[in-house]
Amino acid sequence: MAERKPIDSWLTDMDGVLIHEGVPIPGADAFIKRLRDSGKPFLVLTNNSIYTARDLQARLTRMGLEVPVGNIWTSALATAKFLDAQRPGGTAYVIGEAGLTTALHDIGYVLTDHAPDYVVLGETRTYSFEAMTKAVRLINDGARFICTNPDETGPSTEGPLPATGAVAALITKATGKQPYFAGKPNPLMMRTGLNAIGAHSETSAMIGDRMDTDVLAGLEAGMQTFLVRTGLTSDADIKKYPFTPSHVVDSIADLVDLV
Repeated sequence: MAERKPIDSWLTDMDGVLIHEGVPIPGADAFIKRLRDSGKPFLVLTNNSIYTARDLQARLTRMGLEVPVGNIWTSALATAKFLDAQRPGGTAYVIGEAGLTTALHDIGYVLTDHAPDYVVLGETRTYSFEAMTKAVRLINDGARFICTNPDETGPSTEGPLPATGAVAALITKATGKQPYFAGKPNPLMMRTGLNAIGAHSETSAMIGDRMDTDVLAGLEAGMQTFLVRTGLTSDADIKKYPFTPSHVVDSIADLVDLV
């Protein structure tokens, strides 16, 4: 295997790597502080499109993790970046929360249910039958189908919740149209994120807790990958995949000295 170049920039997932159920994972504060002190480009990523980067910054600050707004990258921002490149100044019917609607407004999109260019599906805790029916009809009438992320379930204190991927499957079943997913594991999310901080994949690393999104996205974007054991993936789970992370560590605390 060719020797990898030194890591000059870092991308890290949020849930399962930096925080777990609203509590910082030990070492997360030291890792973020080391990144900020080093001056190296970095991003905190999440497939969750509910919150704006400013919302997430406030949430992380309350937990003692000081992450600037410009260092937060969401699937909503990646989706907006994609749509802006595909059809600048377009129109969209959106099912989602402020994180997604704000990102689309910021690129100059008009949100409408009248012959939109796109139907854009994101995360929300209030999926309605009426909204899904409207999405199905608009897609059948010619709107292109875009989703922020393929996650089929999301976490809650009561247990798993249906998420974007599950609702997308319902709409696909009703329309026969597959969506384009902008978030992880699509390497598009990683590449647009790298571009946002002026980083290059050859000298970047991705840290995550999931093989099917974080590690796969980092791998396909050409980055080194670090899998932490503080999230959803066990050592036994790793063996189920036909690819492996570059490194497996116990937690984010093990990576502080690599920055």
